[in-house]
Amino acid sequence: MSRDVGVSCKVNNAELIKAIKQLEEEKGLSTDVLIEAIEAALLSAYKKNFGAAAQNIRVEVDRENGEQHVYSIRTIVEEVTDPITEVPLAEAQTWDPESRVGDIVEVEVTPKDFGRIAAQTAKQVIVQRIREAERDMVYREFRDREGDIVTGTVQRVERRNVYMDLGRIEAVLPPTEQVPREGYRQNDRVKAYVVEVKQGNRGPQIVVSRTHPGLLKRLFELEVPEIYEGIVEIKAIAREAGARSKVAVVSRDRNVDAVGACVGPKGSRVQSIVDELRGEKIDIVPWAADQATFAASALSPAKVIRVEIHEETKTALVIVPDNQLSLAIGKEGQNARLAAKLTGWRIDIKSESQIRELEARKIFADLPDEVVANEEAAIPKDQIPQDQPPQDQMPQDETREHVPAEAAVPADEHPAAAGRTAEEAGAAPLHDEDGLRREAPAAAVPDDGTGRARIQEKTVAE
Repeated sequence: MSRDVGVSCKVNNAELIKAIKQLEEEKGLSTDVLIEAIEAALLSAYKKNFGAAAQNIRVEVDRENGEQHVYSIRTIVEEVTDPITEVPLAEAQTWDPESRVGDIVEVEVTPKDFGRIAAQTAKQVIVQRIREAERDMVYREFRDREGDIVTGTVQRVERRNVYMDLGRIEAVLPPTEQVPREGYRQNDRVKAYVVEVKQGNRGPQIVVSRTHPGLLKRLFELEVPEIYEGIVEIKAIAREAGARSKVAVVSRDRNVDAVGACVGPKGSRVQSIVDELRGEKIDIVPWAADQATFAASALSPAKVIRVEIHEETKTALVIVPDNQLSLAIGKEGQNARLAAKLTGWRIDIKSESQIRELEARKIFADLPDEVVANEEAAIPKDQIPQDQPPQDQMPQDETREHVPAEAAVPADEHPAAAGRTAEEAGAAPLHDEDGLRREAPAAAVPDDGTGRARIQEKTVAE
């Protein structure tokens, strides 16, 4: 229940309603939000100018004509002790005969000079509230767009931070979210991924990224209708921004090729994404529930012979042809690294020759010592390395100096040179342990290659 006891004042009502409608069209602010901001501003101005008399006050702005009314909320009592917050029962019954003690009534107390006194204060508060309402609306809008893609224009670059104009708000692209060796110039139109939206002292703060894998996913959704409609699904993405990315896709319709849909006619769809990412290479591979098949596909474009899965260590041993080893590993291990990220498994790449060598070593290590000894004994002597000759060809005394017989015995003193026997020369006869007498050598035989002359011996019985 309310009672008019004052004079309502018009504070440029026509201009107020016109301004509200204009703000609603330009800023996108609803009329209710603006009216509430104006009511709060007028209430603040009234309390500032009227001090203690502004207790239990409510300000109302008419949505139709823009008139402002100030109401004092009072309690009906038998005897009034506080005229600001209480009203006598007899007076209240003149407004409403059914009034009772304890009821709450609203009495209009709009001052005659309310507009003139509070105009400047109300203007400042209204502008502030409008800004706050606009910031809140922008925050709510972009809060729901976290994980989405936005297009903005580069405004400026300060301390390596790139500031982009999104139309109603400014977003920042920090250095950690920028692609290496990617330049940004003023007025460039750039697509970015919304990483975070937070409310700050100066309004919403939006952080965007050019390196996030979500950017690649959203670009595929924009370029490939089958992905947007859910026919083709992106299962996994591994990305090294600015260099190379791998995307695993699967089709829910047997009649739709997932990889072909993403590539597009003559590669037009994927080429648009490559151009947007400024030359980043993209590998599109089919996803498979079988880990061995998926690991083989993830190493594309390398050809794979077979894959061995070790569940306990979550490792995949991939065997490739010898001529495909470098391609499977990639430049600086990039292809193998991206494949591991895509599958979530540790990938160990081996060539055919490496596998054969490992298997041979394993078989040899598992043989008993007796078998190994027999294998070594069965090796022909002609296959023994030359640097280790057989024992029977080794010299008996390697420290002995080999001197030719001719050099050891002078020619004029040798018994054979004089044509005489040892006994004729006065030499003592030689005897063996069995009693046989052995004469001295009669003549020297040419060298046999050992560095010593062979001496013919003749054994005779006594």
